[in-house]
Amino acid sequence: MEEAWEKLKKIIDETDNIVFFGGAGVSTESGIPDFRSVDGLYNQNYDYPPETILSHTFYRRMPEEFFRFYRDKMLCLDAKPNAAHRKLAEWEAKGKLKAVITQNIDGLHQLAGSKNVLELHGSVHRNYCERCHKFYDAEYMLHTEGVPKCSCGGTIKPDVVLYEEGLDNRTLTRAVEYISRADVLIIGGTSLAVYPAAGLIDYYEGNKLVLVNKTPTSRDAQADLVVQGSIGEIFSRL
Repeated sequence: MEEAWEKLKKIIDETDNIVFFGGAGVSTESGIPDFRSVDGLYNQNYDYPPETILSHTFYRRMPEEFFRFYRDKMLCLDAKPNAAHRKLAEWEAKGKLKAVITQNIDGLHQLAGSKNVLELHGSVHRNYCERCHKFYDAEYMLHTEGVPKCSCGGTIKPDVVLYEEGLDNRTLTRAVEYISRADVLIIGGTSLAVYPAAGLIDYYEGNKLVLVNKTPTSRDAQADLVVQGSIGEIFSRL
């Protein structure tokens, strides 16, 4: 662990073209549970698995149950950025980090001060009426009941990518551009199991691919450096 951390520190010190690609593990250290983990936090009090509830089909067929889950489990508005979020914002401010590409929808990167954040799966902080496109923030959504309705009568839909929905092409294109031009690509807090987002790693053409994760991933063999452990703890020492 110590040797890997020293190598990572050297890589960071010697570059000014880092791109970070992160997943749920970046936010779990801020107290936001990962519904894919074995703790089962997201499965309590629900008759359906999270992957079913968070699908476009379920949203259309059972909107009341969808929004009950959304308010209960997705709107973690008291969560604060952790050491990993803060370090990435610091690197960006120093000109070392060019972009944060995230699968998370919690807005913690921006709260920590990051400016160039590409949200592959959208954000709970953006909610729009499906009829008139009026904007509503997360705080408003948290205090609604049943299916949230706009002043025009339309349903307010979270600007998050549900299962069965495609990623935003513009965001995806920008992510590919940043990754393909990066000198250093750091991937943290993700099992690299969710596609198409996980496939972005294939666009990296450099020789400093760093994986930081608590557990092994299917892509470890491709990495130039694997650092196993808490991403917040590792980043806070850099």
